[in-house]
Amino acid sequence: MHIHILGICGTFMGGLAALAREAGHRVTGCDSGVYPPMSDQLRALGIDLIEGFDSDQMALAPDVFVVGNVVSRARLAGGAPKFPLMESILDAGADYTSGPQWLADHLLRGRHVMAVAGTHGKTTTTSMLAWILEQAGLAPGFLVGGVPLDFGVSARLGRRGVSGGTEASPFVIEADEYDTAFFDKRSKFVHYRPRTAILNNLEFDHADIFDDLAAIERQFHHLVRTVPASGCVIANATEQSLDRVLAQGCWSELARFGAGGDWQAAGTHDAFDVICRGEQVGRVSWELSGVHNQMNALAAIAAASRAGVAPADAAAALGRFRNVRRRMETRGRVSRDSGTITVYDDFAHHPSAIRTTLDGLRQKLDGAGRQDERILAVFEPRSNTMKLGTMAAQLPWSLEAADLAFCHSGGLDWDAEAALAPMGSRATVANAIEPLVQRVAQSAKAGDHIVCMSNGGFGGIHGKLLDALTAAQ
Repeated sequence: MHIHILGICGTFMGGLAALAREAGHRVTGCDSGVYPPMSDQLRALGIDLIEGFDSDQMALAPDVFVVGNVVSRARLAGGAPKFPLMESILDAGADYTSGPQWLADHLLRGRHVMAVAGTHGKTTTTSMLAWILEQAGLAPGFLVGGVPLDFGVSARLGRRGVSGGTEASPFVIEADEYDTAFFDKRSKFVHYRPRTAILNNLEFDHADIFDDLAAIERQFHHLVRTVPASGCVIANATEQSLDRVLAQGCWSELARFGAGGDWQAAGTHDAFDVICRGEQVGRVSWELSGVHNQMNALAAIAAASRAGVAPADAAAALGRFRNVRRRMETRGRVSRDSGTITVYDDFAHHPSAIRTTLDGLRQKLDGAGRQDERILAVFEPRSNTMKLGTMAAQLPWSLEAADLAFCHSGGLDWDAEAALAPMGSRATVANAIEPLVQRVAQSAKAGDHIVCMSNGGFGGIHGKLLDALTAAQ
C-alpha cells in the first residue's frame, strides 16, 4: 500500500510513517516549517518529504491519504485555501483517513495495546514502559511523541505475530487527548482500544479545542469505556480530576499509584523503594529528578506487571533508563571562571510542566549540596493554549524555583511583561530570539543551569546560547 501523509513531521504522524515503512508500505508525505528531531528521523528512514501542501501532490496517486490534525479547511486572507491538497482530495473523492484510524486498522489489531494518557509525562512514561518491556525480552512495538535515547527512534513495530503461531509483542503508545482530525473531533486515544491504560494525571489544557476541564474529563472517560473487563486501568491516586472520570464508570480492573494507591514510592526522588499493596517489591536508583518522574516510574512498573514483568525487574530496568530527547536533555556546557554553565533542552509547555521541571532540578541540586547554583529558566509560550493567554496568570507560580526567568514573547497577543510583573526584576521579556540570547548570556555566571523550555524548535536558541556564552568567556 502507498500512503501519503499530510502533516508528516508531527511527532505522532512521523512515528506513524516509520511504522508504516517498517510494515512494508510505501510512505511519502508533506509538511511545512519542519524541525528536528522528527525531520532527521524521516530523512534517516529514506522517506520522501515534500515541502508544503500543494494540490499537485495528487499526481502521486496513493492508495490512501492519511491526514494529520494540523490540516484544516481554513482559508488565507485572500480567500485561497490554506491546504489546497486537502481541497483537491475532497473534490476528487479520493480515499482519506486519519492517522489514529489508519494505525488502529492496519497495525494495532491483535496486539496487547498499552496506552499512556495524561496531561503531563506521557512521552516519558511511554518510553519507560517500552524500555522495561525491552529489557524483559518482550521486544515491544511502540509509538512515542519524542525520541527515547535508549531506542534512538520514536516508533518501532515490534513482533506482529503473523506467522508460525508467534505471539505478537505488546504495543506501547502515547495516548494523546488532542483531537484526531478536522473531520473527526474525538480524541486520538479512543481509536487505540487498549487492554492496559495508564491515566497519569489530568489538568486543563488544549484551550483551542476544549472549553473546560470537564470536557477533557469526558474524553478520558471515553478512553476508559474502551478498556475490556479483562484489561486494567492504572490511575494516579492523587488526582481529583481522575476520580471524577472513574466515578462515571469503570468496567475493568483498577489499580492506583501514588499516595494512598496500590503502588507507592518510599525514599528520595532518585532512589526509592517500590511498594505494592504494602510490600516492598523493587527499588529504583537512577539519575532522573523530581517527584513527577517517580510517579511516572510507578505507573510504568504497574503497567509492565500486566505484561508479566516482575516489579523488581522493572525497577532494575529503570535504573538503566536514559530518558527522552528534549526532556532535561543536556545540550552543552561552557567553562566559566572556576565553574561550568550547563544548557538544557526541555519540552515543558504548560505551567504545571514548567514548575515540575524546575522543581525537579532544584531538588536534585539541593540534594547534592549545590544550593548556591542558580537556575535560569528560558521559555516561550508556544503551545496553542499558552498562545491564547489562558494560563498566563500561572506563569509566576510555575517559575518560582527559577532564580531568573527569560520569556520569548514574539507572536503573542497578550502582555507577557504584565503577566510576569509579580516576579519583579527576576523576569526579563524579549520579543525576538537574538536579544533574549544576549540578555541570558549577560546574566549567566559559573555554576548556572540554563533550562530552555518549548514544545517547538525555539529558533535554535540552544546553539545560539552556547555560542554566546563561549564568546563571552
